[in-house]
Amino acid sequence: MLRPRIIPCLLLHKGGLFKTRLFKEPKYVGDPINAVRIFNEKEADELMVLDIDATRNGASPDFALITKLAAECRMPLCYGGGVTTAEQAARLVDMGVEKVALSAAAIARPEVLTEMAAAVGRQSVVAVLDVRKRSGFFSRGYEVCTHNATIAHKLEPVVLAKQLQDAGAGEIVINSIDCDGMMQGYDLDLASEVKRVLNVPLTILGGAGTLDDMNDLVRRLGVVGAAAGSLFVFKGKYRAVLINYPAPEKKIQMCRDALQIEIRGSHV
Repeated sequence: MLRPRIIPCLLLHKGGLFKTRLFKEPKYVGDPINAVRIFNEKEADELMVLDIDATRNGASPDFALITKLAAECRMPLCYGGGVTTAEQAARLVDMGVEKVALSAAAIARPEVLTEMAAAVGRQSVVAVLDVRKRSGFFSRGYEVCTHNATIAHKLEPVVLAKQLQDAGAGEIVINSIDCDGMMQGYDLDLASEVKRVLNVPLTILGGAGTLDDMNDLVRRLGVVGAAAGSLFVFKGKYRAVLINYPAPEKKIQMCRDALQIEIRGSHV
């Protein structure tokens, strides 16, 4: 049976590990290889690594660095950044990456998801949607952005998530630009809207500041991936760098909460 996953998300920038706020102000927080080793020791459910430079710079994945990360990682590894073809996805999976994530390439050409699913299996194909609230008095709802939120698309995230699922994505990640690095909780309304239209796993990223935020997400949505960056690399109000991860008993309670949600949902 599926269970909720607690997923650290690491951002690669200029070869190092950084954390952003609102997709801006990248702050250096350490060496990515060292972070992977720590999360190994803490037995993280999964690890997401996103290269925030690759797509914006028109670069391919840094296969040399990914090889080192995959060799070190003892948990399922999801990598995203600069992936545009099924051939690249196959190469990454051969290197030990379990899931390959893409955003701009999937929006530009959704059929690449179909090609990737045929090459590596649908369970290894992840579509990431960076989403923010529309600005302006007469603008409501959300819009999807790419290239580190520098390009906005007139696309509804709920509709697009369903389309990308149908094209071949085996998992959808919703990353809230407005909540990124703010540590004030997930956008639960957006998460709920997207989950209603999907039948593949969903992961929510952006906004978690405490484990209570993750519990709120699970109690609202049931089985879902709860991803976070700042929560797992900062400690305290001064945001001192400290790699951390919840103890096993915390994860057990979250699983119990999710199971209750799923049971209630099945009887509705």
